Amino acid sequence: IFRRIKQFGGPARQAGGVCGIEIALWDLAGKAYGVPVYQMLGGKFRDKIRIYCDTDVSGKHTGADMGHALKKRIEKGFTYLKMDLGIGVIQHVAGALNAPLGFLDEPKNIWAKYKGREANHRMNDYMNIAHPFTGIHITEKGFDLLEQYVCEVREIIGYEIPLAIDHFGHICVEDGIKLCKRIEKYNIAWAEDLIPWQYTAQYVRLKNATTVPICTGEDIYLKEGFKPLLEAGGVSVIHPDILSSGGILENKKIGDLAQEHGIAMAVHMAESPVACMAAVHSIAATENFLALENHSVDVDWWDDIVTGTGGKLIQNGFIEVPDRPGLGIDDYNDEVLREHLRPEYPQLWAPTDTWDNEISWDRTWS
Repeated sequence: IFRRIKQFGGPARQAGGVCGIEIALWDLAGKAYGVPVYQMLGGKFRDKIRIYCDTDVSGKHTGADMGHALKKRIEKGFTYLKMDLGIGVIQHVAGALNAPLGFLDEPKNIWAKYKGREANHRMNDYMNIAHPFTGIHITEKGFDLLEQYVCEVREIIGYEIPLAIDHFGHICVEDGIKLCKRIEKYNIAWAEDLIPWQYTAQYVRLKNATTVPICTGEDIYLKEGFKPLLEAGGVSVIHPDILSSGGILENKKIGDLAQEHGIAMAVHMAESPVACMAAVHSIAATENFLALENHSVDVDWWDDIVTGTGGKLIQNGFIEVPDRPGLGIDDYNDEVLREHLRPEYPQLWAPTDTWDNEISWDRTWS
């Protein structure tokens, strides 16, 4: 079935429907045969899955503020961390960024002038400008501030725990190289999505210019999409997402391909417990795995979206690989879903006709 439908998927969000069907079919097969999905993939390399905890600090803040937020993650048992570091941290500091005059004020102007779907449409046009084409550069003052931010974080959390970094902003590969060189001394686990994944030659330049491990992959569809980066030596870590990579089996194939090239696999995951457990089974059967992301640590009802898991999925920074049939999930919890519906979509499991005219998030890179 997957061979028939994979033609309808594509990079990033375009793969969601195909991947959702693939995951559902594995769950059904496991329940039909009475075995966990990982067993149908060949068995498991591990009994529990290490979670890396992404951490956001909203509003204007310092590296020390981020350090204290990450410290709380460690106290909860997490053994792998990630934070954001990029032009968003310094965009309001005079002299920190260089760009065409007025360009960085464009989002503020759009929201002031337009409303609703029109504003979203115009923001899409702005956000869809890929890194090499924005004209945004970081000044030496900006690099100093970003380096100081990382230094403050490490002073609080120490150097023993891995710290990955994401969301640098739409800067060119040259600025990415300069920033990586500035933060090499802080033992960064990886620098993620510094440029769009399609630019293989630029990834090779980036990786060869720094000792910071380079990572990308959350928007790449199918094993074939990862081959150019792996064969060219453009990454140190791949980072597929179960809902964009092609699903459970394809994700394992991607990990196996990376292992042939001596590359580790972390897994992106900012989704529901269903996709999370699909990733858990795929990862359990993949040898070169590092850590699985979780974006919902602070959402106290996230685990309750589904039934049959026995409570909190993440315990002391890990998810135990379940031995129950299929994904190890019984069903969705409609009461919890209904309680947390967005006001503009008040009906649970409603017809999706209203989405026919919505503007899609059609960007194929992060």
